[in-house]
Amino acid sequence: MELTILSSIFYTFVVFPILYMFTKHCLNKIQNLPPSPFLNFPFLGHLYLLKKPLHRKLSKISAKHGPLLLLNFGSRRVLLISSPSAAEECFTKNDIVFANRPHLLAGKHLGYNYTSLTWASYGDHWRNLRRMAAVEVFATHRLQSSQVIRVEETRILLDRLFRASRSSESASRSSKENIVDMKSTFFEMMLNVLMRMIAGKRYYGDNDVADEVEARRFKEIVSETFVVSGASNLGDFLPVMKLIEKRGIEKKMMVLRKKRDKFVQELIDEHRRNMNDSNTTEMGGGSGRKSMIELLLSLQQTEPEYYNDEIIRGLILVLLVAGTDTTVVTMEWALSLLVNNPDVLKKAQIEIDNHVGQDRLINESDIASLPYLRCIIAETMRMYPAGPLLVPHESSAECKVGGYSIPEGTMLIVNLWAIQNDPKIWAEPSRFMPERFKGFEGTRDGYKFMPFGAGRRACPGEGLAMRMIGLVLGSLLQCFNWERVGKELVDMTEGPGLTMPKLLPLLVRCQPRVTMTSLLDQI
Repeated sequence: MELTILSSIFYTFVVFPILYMFTKHCLNKIQNLPPSPFLNFPFLGHLYLLKKPLHRKLSKISAKHGPLLLLNFGSRRVLLISSPSAAEECFTKNDIVFANRPHLLAGKHLGYNYTSLTWASYGDHWRNLRRMAAVEVFATHRLQSSQVIRVEETRILLDRLFRASRSSESASRSSKENIVDMKSTFFEMMLNVLMRMIAGKRYYGDNDVADEVEARRFKEIVSETFVVSGASNLGDFLPVMKLIEKRGIEKKMMVLRKKRDKFVQELIDEHRRNMNDSNTTEMGGGSGRKSMIELLLSLQQTEPEYYNDEIIRGLILVLLVAGTDTTVVTMEWALSLLVNNPDVLKKAQIEIDNHVGQDRLINESDIASLPYLRCIIAETMRMYPAGPLLVPHESSAECKVGGYSIPEGTMLIVNLWAIQNDPKIWAEPSRFMPERFKGFEGTRDGYKFMPFGAGRRACPGEGLAMRMIGLVLGSLLQCFNWERVGKELVDMTEGPGLTMPKLLPLLVRCQPRVTMTSLLDQI
């Protein structure tokens, strides 16, 4: 009896898994599928390999087994790419095939059942959403019309830092005591910019801000979205876990969706009421330009069946979620790198002084004439991309990548961090060297550098992000000297999350440059 039980256990936990893995390995060879780590367990697949931070762990797996791998994350087949050539194949020859998104839980509850711009499947509906975003939100003339908002909010930031340094100097006779938390500073400024573009409201600052309770509610919703969206969900890969997730992460997503919908719908209803009056709300507090909500509501009047409130809510939330954290973390990483490399910081300041001078503040139009500043931004995005793993794609049909057959329904994960930090592609990739981008134009280079993705589903907000980062970073370097709080280098450890934030928020000393105090006094 005992022998029979032991025999059953042996076959169940030893023989069967080995036979399963061997059979799976042979079938992959026969079907011409990409290589795969041999230990592919029943039900779990290769999930046992995963550890945080995910982009670094997947990079190690690729370094060991190859830049084009087929993995099994539970019940999902995953194509892992970590080479420019394979990425190019996916986003050129197979761009349409990989234009779909996998149906993950976040897309169901936070993407309006896979109908938002981020989560919609490739087709007429997605094309209409993309066109709407490109024309009504991110078109060049729209970005130019909202330039006044970005400039004003940057000036407000400069004034805030300048007044804080003066207060600190008066209190302690040492302006070096002016220590600033740049993560929260960047976060509040970026939310102000986006909310002024979207609804004509400021939520943070001393003057012209919205209701304090509404501001706190708004910040909680945005912060909770980042936390919930970045949480791991085993139910996406192990169907048996869905029953457990209904009481955990899925419940949180459902509650969050109601909060987000209520908040944004109130903004839409408020603007709808205002549009019925003769005095419409002006974007940016008196600029005379319509807010994004007003533009979309105007379109709703001509095409109410398509520009419905759910579509409008979805576009607003995509802009808020995708536009805040990614820009904030990029600026925080950039300033962290600069204070750790004061020679680079000084070189950037000299460039700005030579081109812009010290009798006016930098403008967006100056960025094109500041190549070293652009090199700093590019090098930051190379080392610390805000999307270390590009938003996943899914194949809608069988195709070939690298000579291998890729079955329909395969999730595509492109490890951008691995590509942009590969020593075979980049000399000394862990070293901060903005000069490597000298003469570089654009934000993509042969698929070895693509911080905004590539192909049909590349990030549509690239223009807005680059304008914002260039203006803010250039203004901070022009007007202030920046130093580390202590002698030690700023900790560059990465924290958890979809956008690869810093583990520890950046705290720095900020002191106005003597040559800029008169200009700062006039803001």
